[in-house]
Amino acid sequence: MAASINKVMLMGYLGDEIKMHYFEGGNCLGRFPIATNDNYTNKSTGERVTTTEWHNIVVRNKLAELCEKYLSKGDLVYLEGRIKTRQWQDDKGDKKYTTEIHVVDVQFIKTKKNNSTSKENTNLTNKNDTSPATFVKDDDDLPF
Repeated sequence: MAASINKVMLMGYLGDEIKMHYFEGGNCLGRFPIATNDNYTNKSTGERVTTTEWHNIVVRNKLAELCEKYLSKGDLVYLEGRIKTRQWQDDKGDKKYTTEIHVVDVQFIKTKKNNSTSKENTNLTNKNDTSPATFVKDDDDLPF
């Protein structure tokens, strides 16, 4: 059994367009927020309550380029990755922290750019930052 596991699975809506950063040597990084919702009923008032949690997403290299090409604000995506926390000092010398989801797998559930649906989704994988992402189009109509 593993001593620890750092794995995140999220399905949510893009809250903004993907912001790309390019580096020397051809590497790149994409950042975008996604929103996930939680619904429950307040027992004392009977009111239906929806809470939204925002997640900072990071994709790298070919996977980032593919996300930039096919995703836009409002699209529904399924992501798998790991949690990473970064720290830095701001201009005043104060320590700042941010928590990000570093993604290795993406599935486009519903996008505006290519009008895919959950039946015709696109699966992108980038298990290794140096290997290119792969497109897998699921056209199988079998019920199992």
